[in-house]
Amino acid sequence: MKNNRLHIFFSGIGGSGVSAIAAFMADKGHIISGSDRAFEKNPSHPACVTLKNKGVTILPQDGSGISSELDLVVFSTAVEHDRPEYIKAKSLGIRIKTRPDYLSQIVSEYRTIAVAGTSGKSTVSGMLAYLMSRLGLNPNFIGGGRVKQFKTPSNAGNSMTGASNLLVIEACESDGTIVDYRPEHTLVLNLELDHHAVDKTSKMFDALLDNTRGIIVINADDHNLAALSSPRRNDAFTFGLSTPAKYIPSAITYHSLSSEFSLGGQPFELSMPGKYNLSNALACIAMLSEMGIQHNDIAKVLPDFSGIERRFDIHLDDGTHLVIDDYAHNPHKISALMSAAQPLRERICYIFQPHGFGPTKMMKDGYIAAFSDGLRDGDHLILLPIYYAGGTAGKDISSHDLARGINNNGKSVEVVKDRNEVINRLERWDNYIVMGARDETLSAFARSIALLLGLGCSPDRIKLKEAR
Repeated sequence: MKNNRLHIFFSGIGGSGVSAIAAFMADKGHIISGSDRAFEKNPSHPACVTLKNKGVTILPQDGSGISSELDLVVFSTAVEHDRPEYIKAKSLGIRIKTRPDYLSQIVSEYRTIAVAGTSGKSTVSGMLAYLMSRLGLNPNFIGGGRVKQFKTPSNAGNSMTGASNLLVIEACESDGTIVDYRPEHTLVLNLELDHHAVDKTSKMFDALLDNTRGIIVINADDHNLAALSSPRRNDAFTFGLSTPAKYIPSAITYHSLSSEFSLGGQPFELSMPGKYNLSNALACIAMLSEMGIQHNDIAKVLPDFSGIERRFDIHLDDGTHLVIDDYAHNPHKISALMSAAQPLRERICYIFQPHGFGPTKMMKDGYIAAFSDGLRDGDHLILLPIYYAGGTAGKDISSHDLARGINNNGKSVEVVKDRNEVINRLERWDNYIVMGARDETLSAFARSIALLLGLGCSPDRIKLKEAR
C-alpha cells in the first residue's frame, strides 16, 4: 500500500470480510472508523470490542460518521443504498467502494496468493498464512475465518500484517468479484454447489486462473475442477489423496484428532482430524513447495497449527461427553465434518441451523442427501429454524422441508422452534455437534451445551436466552 495515511470509514464493519480489511488497514497505520447494525443491538459484541481495542472508532449507523474529512467509504454488500450513510457519502462526493471492490484493489497492490474453493478456503488461507509466518516469510493476511494463533485482545484473528509484500487472502466466490482479482499465485481447493450453481462458479474460477500471473495449485481429487476450461488449468501443480498428482501422500494414519503421513519421504504430522484437513494441509504444502520452501522446514511447523475458530472447535471432551462447534453449512462441508466425527463416538446428536432462505432452497436436495448418507442408525439430527439476517428473500422454505426428506430416507430427525427445547433435554445425548454459518451466537450455544453437560447440571435449572 502507499505510505499516505488515509481516513477510511467502513459501513457494516462487523462482518467477517469487512472487519478483516478494516483491521488490516488500521494495522497499516490508517485512520479507521465504522458502524454496524449488529453493534447497535449488542455494544458488547466481540468484534466491536476487538476493533475498539485496535483503536477503530465505532459510530452509530445513522450517517453521523460520514464527513468531508473521509478519503473513502467502504460498504459491506449487506448495506442497502437507501441507508443514511450511503446517501450522505454520495451527497458529499466522497469516494465509495464496496468491500469486494476494495479487496480487489488491495490484491493488485501486493504479491497476492488467492485461496479459492467452495469449501476449506478459510482453513487453508489461515493455515498458509500461519506457516508462512513461522517460516520467516513475513506475510500479510486477510481472511474470513479467525486463526486461533493470530488472536489477541486487539486482533480477531482474521487479519495480520507483515513486513513483506506477500498477501494471503480468502478469495470468496459468493459475490462474483473474484473475476476481478489479479493475484500472483492461486490455489483452488474444490468446486461444489454452494453460493451459486457449479457451472457459474466454474466460470469464475476460470477467470481467476486466467488472471493469475504465477503459480497455480489445484486439487486433483475434485472432478469438477478437472473440467475447468482456462488454458492455465494445464499449467497447474496438483495435489490429491486418491488421484494421481504431483503431491500425493503415503503412509497415512488417521487418529481421532490428528493425522500422520509422508510426502516425498518426509514424514508430516497434522494436529487436525479428518481426511478433509489432510487435503487442506496438502494444498498448503504444494503451494509452499512451489514457492521454494523445503519439505523438512514445512514439517517442523505444520503440527503447531491449531486451526480456525468454529472449525471442529471442541468445547468439551471429558471421556463421557463431547461437544463440537463447526461452521459447516453446505452439503460438502457437512459430509466432511460428519465423516471426521464418526470415529470419535458411536451416537452423536447433530444440531444444524440452515442460513438464508435462498441458499437453503438451492441446496435442499444436497442437504437431504448429506444427512441421509451421514447419519448412522444411532445418530440423531435436530434442525433449528432457518437463520434470517434480513433482506427481501422469499420465505418459501423451512427446516421442516429438509426434515421431511431426511425422515423419508429412514433417518432420525426433528425440527425445534428454539434452542431452549434442546437445552431442556440435554440428558438424552452425550455427544453434540453444532453446525451452521453466519450466526455468531451458535458458538455461545455450543458453549452452553458444553457447560451444562460438563457440570452435570439439570438443564431445567438454566434457561438459555435466545440471542435474537
